[in-house]
Amino acid sequence: MELDKTAEGRIALVTGGGRGIGRAISLALAARGAAVAVNWARDEQSAKDVVAQIESDGGRAVAVQAPVQDFEAVTTMVDRVAAELGPIDILVHNAGIASRGNTVADTPVTEVEKLLAVHAIGPHHLSKLVLPGMRERPRGDIVMISSVAAHTLGPNGAPYNMAKTAMEALAHTLAKEEAAHGIHVNIVAPGLVATEMGNRLTTAMTGGAKRQASDLDAASPFGHVCRPGEIADVVAFLVSPAAGYLTGQRIVVDGGASPHRP
Repeated sequence: MELDKTAEGRIALVTGGGRGIGRAISLALAARGAAVAVNWARDEQSAKDVVAQIESDGGRAVAVQAPVQDFEAVTTMVDRVAAELGPIDILVHNAGIASRGNTVADTPVTEVEKLLAVHAIGPHHLSKLVLPGMRERPRGDIVMISSVAAHTLGPNGAPYNMAKTAMEALAHTLAKEEAAHGIHVNIVAPGLVATEMGNRLTTAMTGGAKRQASDLDAASPFGHVCRPGEIADVVAFLVSPAAGYLTGQRIVVDGGASPHRP
C-alpha cells in the first residue's frame, strides 16, 4: 500500500542518515514525499546507497558530508542542501556516537567533550544555521533522536548520559523559542534498537560474546527488539499534519521496557 504523501514538497536533512535509525528515517521521509539530504561523516557508500534507493523509488535525495561537530563543514553542508534541494524545513538530529562504558573515575575529559560536541553542541550550531530559513517556511520541524539513557542514567555511561540530556534540554528550549515561528521541536527516545550500535551494546550487555540485538527478541516487549523502521514511523508522524499541535514532546519508544518515565 502506498504511503500518504504527508511530507510532499518538504526538504529534510537527516544527520547520520545513511545507516541504522538514520537510514530508516531518510527512507520513511522520502516515501512520504520529502526530498532528503542524507548526511554522513565517515561512511560515504552507505549514504550513497540510501540516495540511490530513494531515487530509484522516484524521490529526490543527495548525500552530504559533514561531521556534525565540524562547524565549517556543517555550514557548507546547509548551503549546499539549500542550493540543490531547497530550504530545509525538517531537521532530524540523529548522528551519534557511544561512550566507552567506563566509570566517571576512569573516563577522560576529552571523551566527555567529544560526546557533548556530537550530541549537543553540534545540534545547537546546526539548528541555528537552519532556523532562519525554516522560519520562512509554512511549517518547520526539528526532531532530536535521544535515548532512554537520558532518563535511566545508568552507570558506566556518563558521557553519553550527559550528552543526550543536554540534547533534550536544547530541544525543550527550542520548542519554547520557536513555536511563534511555526516550528515544532520534539524528541524521540529509543531503547535498544536492532542496529550495528545496538549489536555492540547487546554484546557488552551479555558478557562480551558477539551477539546481535535481535538475539534478544524473545525476551523483549511485543516479542522483538525495536527495529529502526519503528523509530522512523514515529519521526514521520511527528512531522506530519497529524502532529500539527504537538511540540516540546518526548516520546519514548522502548515497548515500555524502561524502569521509569521522566
